[in-house]
Amino acid sequence: MRMPPIFNRLRLPVIGSPLFIISGPELVIAQCKAGIVGSFPALNARPQSLLDEWLHRITEELAAHNRDHPDAPAAPFAVNQIVHKSNDRLEADLATCAKWQVPIVITSLGAREDLNTAVHGWGGITLHDVIDDRFARKAIEKGADGLIAVAAGAGGHAGRLSPFAIVQEIRQWFAGPLALSGAIATGDAVLAAQAMGADFAYIGSPFIATAEANATAEYKDGIVAGKAADIVYSNLFTGVHGNYLRASIVAAGLDPDALPEGDLKTMNFGAGGNDGSKAKAWRDIWGSGQGIGAVDRVESVAERVERLAAQYAAARARLAV
Repeated sequence: MRMPPIFNRLRLPVIGSPLFIISGPELVIAQCKAGIVGSFPALNARPQSLLDEWLHRITEELAAHNRDHPDAPAAPFAVNQIVHKSNDRLEADLATCAKWQVPIVITSLGAREDLNTAVHGWGGITLHDVIDDRFARKAIEKGADGLIAVAAGAGGHAGRLSPFAIVQEIRQWFAGPLALSGAIATGDAVLAAQAMGADFAYIGSPFIATAEANATAEYKDGIVAGKAADIVYSNLFTGVHGNYLRASIVAAGLDPDALPEGDLKTMNFGAGGNDGSKAKAWRDIWGSGQGIGAVDRVESVAERVERLAAQYAAARARLAV
């Protein structure tokens, strides 16, 4: 399958993953201007009417950037839609995306043929995140253009499979756009993702520790201080298994080594988790991937992408020798 031309404007083969609460217009615009896909969950815009304002701002600012920098246009942006039945905003959010002709829609927790058809109707493409080959096949059968393989070690909702296993299984039958998520935090890892068969690296946690991210200083510092051993895998907080910073679980008064099971039936991305405590998932319980050991400072998005680009170029040069 030919790669959609929308990806031709990327400086690096990187998609900034949508971070619940953390990703807003400032982060998305900075990522796109730096040359990688910027994305945000539609549910971050609250109330729902705010989504229209965000898309207006993102569209206008990126268009202005492209007029001023015709030789270095911004990368496209993406909006993440939670397709699970708990999301009662989906239809309204999709209509707003249609109004602004969002170029890329990332779908999670459910694949719907009618949604893919709607996005194709305004000229956009859809990428669906999956944790195994079975879900990948369902997504493509329902019309998704590409896949995001969420492997073990990814921040937030994450799978259990090795990136080698999930990519090789998908590539046995699917030749279209494929991004890989799971502890990718350096330019070397971006190149490694491509070497194993992915087209893009899907990077989230390192961008929490940036100036433009809508995260508390404590959260950003936690990303900088954290290592892979500080990540806890649990389904307690939203009903879906995910990776979280141990320190935030302890701060919420919970024992990270003895967390009960969550319940998908009560999943509510707007109201918090299922733990019965005052902590709200994704606000007080901090999502994070295992790759944060490579994050040693809080810096701007431009600086972070510049470092990724330098590392990526150096890794390619080493292999060329």
